Amino acid sequence: MKPESFHRLASRMSHIAPFEVMEIQTAARELERQGRDVIHMEIGEPDFTTPRPIVDAAIDALNGKPMFYTSALGIQPLREAIAEFYRTKYGVTVAPERIIVTAGSSAALLLACGVLLNAGDEVLMADPGYPCNRHFVRAMEGVPRTIPVGPEHAYQLAAEHIESHWTERSVAALVASPSNPTGTLVAPDELARIHQSVRSRGGTLIVDEIYQGLTYGVEPSTALSLGDDLFVINSFSKYFQMTGWRLGWLVVPPAYVREVEKLAQNLFISASTPAQHAALAAFKPETIAILEQRRAEFEARRNSLLPALNSLGFGIPVVPQGAFYIYADSSQIATDSFALSRRILQEAHVALTPGKDFGHAAPERHIRIAYTQTVPRLAEAMERIKGVIRS
Repeated sequence: MKPESFHRLASRMSHIAPFEVMEIQTAARELERQGRDVIHMEIGEPDFTTPRPIVDAAIDALNGKPMFYTSALGIQPLREAIAEFYRTKYGVTVAPERIIVTAGSSAALLLACGVLLNAGDEVLMADPGYPCNRHFVRAMEGVPRTIPVGPEHAYQLAAEHIESHWTERSVAALVASPSNPTGTLVAPDELARIHQSVRSRGGTLIVDEIYQGLTYGVEPSTALSLGDDLFVINSFSKYFQMTGWRLGWLVVPPAYVREVEKLAQNLFISASTPAQHAALAAFKPETIAILEQRRAEFEARRNSLLPALNSLGFGIPVVPQGAFYIYADSSQIATDSFALSRRILQEAHVALTPGKDFGHAAPERHIRIAYTQTVPRLAEAMERIKGVIRS
């Protein structure tokens, strides 16, 4: 007699929701399969191809170097190149030994959570925020303590939130600047106050800087200027436009380097070897020139969208200064942003992401709009949406 089959599921899975943006993308791809022309403004991925110098560096490496495992810390030339980038771009000295090259920024956050969290430890973070951050904390048996934030704080954590929400179970705070989904920044002076507030409580500050470099009207900065006792996450995906290469890095306090290395060895072995060699070309002057031209294009796209969205009835209480997102208030158009985004997709064939992906702070009132299309394509999307709203 066969044993009765059963489905055993870890309890952590009850806290991990589907990634709604991927559900939207699946529906959009099905429309495309049916022959529809869909304008994709749902996925947080640059529409530009990887700059040619990076691709050429990968080809040269594949032709001339063995593609074996690397150190779990990453190849030394890349760690040194990242350190030099911090020095020349931001005027901050970071020892290469503190830089761990990772399999994307997701791996970087997982490693940070792995070395910092015990079961039940809390991590304070903003709501709305990138959903996977909550899930990484859960995966390491921590508790994401999400704090509702609104336009009065630019949808960001502030030092006052640390002071009012820190408990005896809190061990860390996570901030993202620029932020997904809002594109807003934490001002350097406020970040310094957050850092001090967390440190004075014996906690650790984790700063997500994966959209660093994509700022408009304000110079990019780094939390590493505050000291060497915080964790900083970065990526080659967004500014450097290497999403599919799956490469990022983590800067850690000196005492954590060995611990992160041990965990990385066991979880990932190492980051992609060809991607690491390719990324050595990311900091070349000719690559930076390409990236800066594209950053200016993102700014032009943002500037074209803001008045167009306002004219359609979307509210934008905080003008985003970074990344490539606008977090728009859709409550004057519809009471349910999920239903609205589905209707816009089905009728206008424009894919947007409803706020439910990003937390519990009035998600039904918000839609995230990614300006990862050309200006003419964005204009066409606005015309299509106007037809739905006005019908």
